[in-house]
Amino acid sequence: MPEILEIEAYRRLAVQVVGRTVRSVQAPDAWFIKGGATPESLSAALVGRRFTAARRLGKLLLLDSGGPTLGLRFGMTGRLLVDGQAAIEHLEWGSRRFNPAWHRFGLTFTGGGQLIIDDPRRFGGVEIAPDEAALGPDAWTLGVGGLRLALAGGRGPLKARLLDQSRIAGLGNLLVDEMCWRASLDPCRPAGSLSDQESSVLARVMRQVLNQLDKRGGSHMGDLFEHRGRGACCPQDGQPLTKTTIGGRTTWWCPLHQQ
Repeated sequence: MPEILEIEAYRRLAVQVVGRTVRSVQAPDAWFIKGGATPESLSAALVGRRFTAARRLGKLLLLDSGGPTLGLRFGMTGRLLVDGQAAIEHLEWGSRRFNPAWHRFGLTFTGGGQLIIDDPRRFGGVEIAPDEAALGPDAWTLGVGGLRLALAGGRGPLKARLLDQSRIAGLGNLLVDEMCWRASLDPCRPAGSLSDQESSVLARVMRQVLNQLDKRGGSHMGDLFEHRGRGACCPQDGQPLTKTTIGGRTTWWCPLHQQ
């Protein structure tokens, strides 16, 4: 599913619409429009506007204009296409089929070209002026001080806190498992129990994982990923991996070296 790395790929593609003026809005799925807007109000807000920047905050893609900001969310299966080009051809657990019925939202531009959100499962959405303040700091720019602040006082599991978008924006299931595994941290332990040294290690590993997996091609390219399955063993020490559920998400970790 799209995590921070995938949305960053979408942002890089969305840069192509900066400087373009919206000619029309296609919103065939009214449910996909969030924040109380309608297809009509969305058109009124965007038509005639020229995009000035493409930004990302966590998993939220933001297109700024001379007026309102357009927020794009991609849920579990959403992909971005610009002028027929996909930032990611296929998501790891997404469909390999092409179906125009999955085009939940689109923009056409003066002079030609189009932006489309393709989302088979409809878990994404678009919104005018999304509340950016509701999100925590972006995981890619988070330093050790920000991480300690995000974890402070947390009595719930470390993994659940790292997945909390209001605390840290952008991390998803695969990335958090990879980070905890590399940092030798038990994802079940209380978030607030990390020592200063452990927090420093996790902050370093977080940046390392994001930079490395970005170059490899996505959130599913971690060292632990291919071992997430029945009977699998830790690629670091050979210990059988433990599978559990944390924060509603399937979690794989090594009980030998993750403490």
